[in-house]
Amino acid sequence: MAKLIVGLGNPGSEYSHTRHNIGWDVFEKLKFYDELIWKEKNKGIYAQYDFDGERIYFLKPQTYMNLSGECVIPFANFFKIDKSDILVIHDELDLNFGVVAFKDGGGLAGHNGLKSIAAQYGDQNFKRLRMGIGRPQHGSVSDWVLGRYHGDDAIAIDTYLEKAVRAIETYMKSGFTIALQRYNKKNLLK
Repeated sequence: MAKLIVGLGNPGSEYSHTRHNIGWDVFEKLKFYDELIWKEKNKGIYAQYDFDGERIYFLKPQTYMNLSGECVIPFANFFKIDKSDILVIHDELDLNFGVVAFKDGGGLAGHNGLKSIAAQYGDQNFKRLRMGIGRPQHGSVSDWVLGRYHGDDAIAIDTYLEKAVRAIETYMKSGFTIALQRYNKKNLLK
C-alpha cells in the first residue's frame, strides 16, 4: 500500500518560487526533506519516504504545468498506486493567500495542471490540496501565477509553507477525511 503526493509546478529557474510552483515549494518545508533522495522517472522527479509503515511517494512533474498528467498517471500506474491514494497539491486563485482546503473531485477552476491530470484519467475525481494564492487586483492571471511573491505575501510565504506542511502531515498520518475536516478553507496565517 502506498500513497502518492504530487506537487504541481514548472521546471526551470525562471519559475522557481513563483506562485504556480507552490506545490513544489511546500515539499521543501517537510521535516524530513533533507533525507529524501530524488530520482527521475516518467517525466518527473520523485522521492520515497516510509511513514508509519506506509510508503509515500513525493512527485514533482517536470513536464510543465499543462502536461502534468503525462507524468502523474504513468508514475501512478508503474507503482500501482490507486487513484484514491493520490493527492495533488496546487496553487488556487479562488482562495486567498494563506488559505488551504482539501477537496475530493469537483471542478478544475481553469487550472492547466489539474486539466491535464483529469484529461489523462478521463475524469476529475481525484484528491487535491488547494493552496490559496489569491487573484491579482489588476493585470493578467498568467502574469500573477507565474510571478513571485511581493509585499506582505513575500514576508509570510515561509510561515504559510511551514503551516501547510502540517496539513500534509495530517493527511499522511490520519487520512484524507480527517485532513479535510481540519483544513476546510483554513487560513493558516491567522
